[in-house]
Amino acid sequence: MNRFVPFILAAILAVAPFGTASAASLVAKVSLATQTMTVTHNGKVLYRWPVSTARKGKITPTGQWSAKWLSKNHRSSRYENAPMPYAIFYNGHYAVHGTYQVNRLGRPASAGCVRLHPDHAARLFALTQRVGLKQTRIVVQR
Repeated sequence: MNRFVPFILAAILAVAPFGTASAASLVAKVSLATQTMTVTHNGKVLYRWPVSTARKGKITPTGQWSAKWLSKNHRSSRYENAPMPYAIFYNGHYAVHGTYQVNRLGRPASAGCVRLHPDHAARLFALTQRVGLKQTRIVVQR
């Protein structure tokens, strides 16, 4: 019976969810309730920033994801070529990115992405480049 243990363990690992927020060295945790992002690196809080998430009628999905890809000078293909500087895509077309509508930060205003001040987006983008996509988690909670 012991000869099956490696196969059982492999099967369990294959269906287990990949990673957790605590397993990543860089975590950007977004609170929809407070419209803030808390950035931690190796468990230490580095930053707390205001964000804008989905306005009424739109959705910012909750959950946690590994960062998938980066685009420094991204432009939206969905919203009239709108600038999305320092975009970190994490769930399909959803991203954390900079916005030039900084007067709207701290309250819902986006079509679903998580918007940051461009300076803050640049810092998070650089940190993500440094630690790597697989070590970066985006967590969105109510």
